[in-house]
Amino acid sequence: MPIITAPVITPEIPETPPAEIPEIGFASITYVDPTGRRWPMTDLSADWYTLAEGVSGLGAAPYELTTDPHPRGGSRLRHVQPQSRSIVWPVLVKGADHTAFTANWRDLARAFTRTLREGPGWLEVARPDGSGRRIAVYYSQGWDGQGRTATGITWDSAVVTLYCEEPYWEDLQPQTVHRETGAGVDYLAPYPSVSSSQVLGATTVDNGGDVDVWPTWTVTGPATSITFTREDNGQSFTLDMTATAHGALLAGQTVTISTDPPRVRSGTGEVLTPGLNWPEAVLWSIPPGRTDVTFALAGAAAGSAVDLTFHPRYETA
Repeated sequence: MPIITAPVITPEIPETPPAEIPEIGFASITYVDPTGRRWPMTDLSADWYTLAEGVSGLGAAPYELTTDPHPRGGSRLRHVQPQSRSIVWPVLVKGADHTAFTANWRDLARAFTRTLREGPGWLEVARPDGSGRRIAVYYSQGWDGQGRTATGITWDSAVVTLYCEEPYWEDLQPQTVHRETGAGVDYLAPYPSVSSSQVLGATTVDNGGDVDVWPTWTVTGPATSITFTREDNGQSFTLDMTATAHGALLAGQTVTISTDPPRVRSGTGEVLTPGLNWPEAVLWSIPPGRTDVTFALAGAAAGSAVDLTFHPRYETA
């Protein structure tokens, strides 16, 4: 059966100039507040920038180790749990005069603290080669001036602590695998051939990150049921559209399956999670490296498609 794949997208190199940051070396840092406004953090010609001395929390994720005593001495590792992290971020703010400085100080304070009301911001780390990583952050504490002589007039600095729910950094660029059913062919023209209406495609997914990722799947109809299988361990899950109030996916209709948290929504927002084959369903993750997976659609026809999307995750920035 014809399989159509997605084009490769080359990331753009950011315009923010790089600076040397402890734990990660030369990089361009940008803070993106909950409104989407981008605040460059390594442009020394701007009215605010990161003070490299004192930055921490950009390295490997913190872990909590659970151990059991060993009767012959020492202990044995039983469980490893990655923990949320805190990033310490010193920032200098200045202005041409006191009015300009005050405006910049208030604006940047609002950009950080609004994460507590409007959702997380993002700290982005971009490399000169165009690659980049990011992590979701919430303001925790620290937006206070030094309180020393001469500060608070045209310049001041704050040492901000940012709370991160997730222990890992994720790639700025999502990785996508696209498989689409092409037009069927006549069995006898120009020679005997077979085109399956069930198995959309077997493919190898390459996770270039350091840890497992939990992908999102988008299925485009027509389809009546969809089965996703991870071949290395046999884990799979099936979404039976005929068992939901929505019914079979028609041509052009979509359904999105999130594996973390487990969630299934139609293109119009209908909750379709009960259509999964519980309790056998395992909404599996993709480990680092190459993993063979299979997408099988019942009722597939020309236009049926599956899109797998994930952001590789990394220990460090």
